Amino acid sequence: ASFSPGEIDGKLGENAEKALKAFGEAKGLAAGKQPLTPEIWAALLTAGSDPAIVDYKITDKDAKGPFLEKLPAKMEDMKGLKSLDYTSPREAIAEKFHMSEALLEALNPGKKFDQAGQTISVVNVTKKEGKPVVARLEVDKTAQTVKALGKAGELLAFFPASVGSDEKPTPSGVLKVTSIDARPNYRYNPDYKFKGVKSKEVFTIKPGPNNPAGSHWIGLSSESYGIHGTPNPSKVSKSDSHGCVRLTNWDVDRLAKMLKKGTEVAFIEREAASKK
Repeated sequence: ASFSPGEIDGKLGENAEKALKAFGEAKGLAAGKQPLTPEIWAALLTAGSDPAIVDYKITDKDAKGPFLEKLPAKMEDMKGLKSLDYTSPREAIAEKFHMSEALLEALNPGKKFDQAGQTISVVNVTKKEGKPVVARLEVDKTAQTVKALGKAGELLAFFPASVGSDEKPTPSGVLKVTSIDARPNYRYNPDYKFKGVKSKEVFTIKPGPNNPAGSHWIGLSSESYGIHGTPNPSKVSKSDSHGCVRLTNWDVDRLAKMLKKGTEVAFIEREAASKK
């Protein structure tokens, strides 16, 4: 229904509750003490009644990669790699279907994910969606969410996000989209002074889904700030970013298709958010 719960892990967690609340608001339905009311459930069934779990046959591409033997823990150790690929077929398939690796394994006990032709159970996320024109994005710095709004202010899509950090706060006010790039390089500037990064020199990390910027970079009109993906989808909305707005790779890929250069991006402050 275009309201993302972030990584799907089979649990009614914080991000799923955020998505349900936003969906209820968009439909004019009040949320109760429990996020999934009978009225919201009925509206969800109207939005789509396809099965939640479907069969999927592992392809040669799924099984063969290429894959990284190991993803370095430190940014400095990533700069010499040719590509920041997935580390296994399991990780790649889980992300392809917006799932946690733990849920993928739970749905497929005893199965391996490196065998082409094997049929497995996955979350049904292959539905083709339209590309509505987004007039404005609202980034709520308190709720840790991104809302895509239409010309009349209607809510077109919703995403949980990691927004800002103490060491590099997210900007305030209204910015604009200045660039949209798939498979971005990540350029580290020592002026950022990120924790755990000791380099005093500028360095660049090559593209790939495990690149620190993930699968897409949406540049904003404030130097070095943007909306981007992540190699750690389970942490979205549950940990600080390095000042930018971090979504899951699949959510930022979808959002990138809905935007164009010049789209307004409004950062909602705590005081403003509390009045909404």
